[in-house]
Amino acid sequence: MPSEEHGFSHIAADAARARADALDALPPSRRGPLHGQLIPIKDLCDVAGMPTSFGSAERAILARHTDPLARRLLEAGAIIPGKTLTPELGMTGYTEPVGLPAPDNPRLPGRTPGGSSGGAAVAVARGLVPAAHGTDGGGSLRIPAAACGLASIKTPRDPAGGGLVTAGFLAPTLSRCAALSGLRPHPGRRLIGVMDRPLWAETPVSPEARRALADAADALSTRGHELRPIRPERLDAERLFAAFRDIFSSSLLSVPTTPHESEIVSWLRECGRRAHRTSACRLMAEASGPHGRVARALGVDALLTPMLAFAPPPHGHFSSLPPEQNFLEQTRWSPWGSLANITGMSALCVPWRGGAGRPGGVGLHLCAVSMGAGELLALGLELEEEGRCAAADA
Repeated sequence: MPSEEHGFSHIAADAARARADALDALPPSRRGPLHGQLIPIKDLCDVAGMPTSFGSAERAILARHTDPLARRLLEAGAIIPGKTLTPELGMTGYTEPVGLPAPDNPRLPGRTPGGSSGGAAVAVARGLVPAAHGTDGGGSLRIPAAACGLASIKTPRDPAGGGLVTAGFLAPTLSRCAALSGLRPHPGRRLIGVMDRPLWAETPVSPEARRALADAADALSTRGHELRPIRPERLDAERLFAAFRDIFSSSLLSVPTTPHESEIVSWLRECGRRAHRTSACRLMAEASGPHGRVARALGVDALLTPMLAFAPPPHGHFSSLPPEQNFLEQTRWSPWGSLANITGMSALCVPWRGGAGRPGGVGLHLCAVSMGAGELLALGLELEEEGRCAAADA
């Protein structure tokens, strides 16, 4: 099976077999909670002894140390079978690495699996692994989850500090993502805002996404939650997205260039040079948290939107455009996801299996506006159950 189909940039088969044998030799009392589970690591993070390419063959190094999250997985008994494909430096919502294969969407062949955790989504959607590690700095877990019919959880930003990016997992179910993230559900009746119009960019929302959103809202209402329509005008969307773009692009200023760097990365670095990072970080701090500017403006416990405005496009759809148009088109495709990154909210994506029955390309997105990750997880589990019921009735 080629990389386009399995989603890996590196497979450590011999090391994985040796670790499996060593784990099986342990007595039950010494086995960890993830004993023997295969969990690959996104190729932006180091695992000692494995190459890290950062989404470009020219940037590849042999890692000498192991990323803290990967180390925790190993300590819990997991097996890391390799690294999964990602776009260059994880900077796009599609996965077309430089000098490496572009993974294909298992649910929608010939189309992008999303990004930047695209290889991780492919490996899980193919059934090769039960879950995969990823990171999310603007929707990079949730976009491929929606594109490939999977679940994902973006954990909240550390209150002590942190930028746009958090780590997490993709899996077939939210419960598996939650177990890996150490989350427990906290049920309760909630006030949920429903936003069916794009937040960041003017773009049509597909009938399938609108129908999934309406069906999900009806299902949550039936379960006793209060639903309220939310208009994008309640937020200062233009300033918020400008702050996101400035912080996102300025992260490249400390990263060296390469001879064959992708056009979109070069363009984003130039945007970073012009960015107003200090004022953007100030706005991010003001917007963040359960009592921040965004939570006050929305006035709800959680926000429900589609994850993607339209179905995953064919390979090359984004990269064939000039860089500025490429970035705008990615924003049109996912015009809600990065709100959770600029505010630090917990967020999740749930595959919706209503109607056509088979997930892929339609995902529902929940953000914890003024409540915790455990409360959001409980809502997500209800939504996931309703999606399965809708598929059974279809």
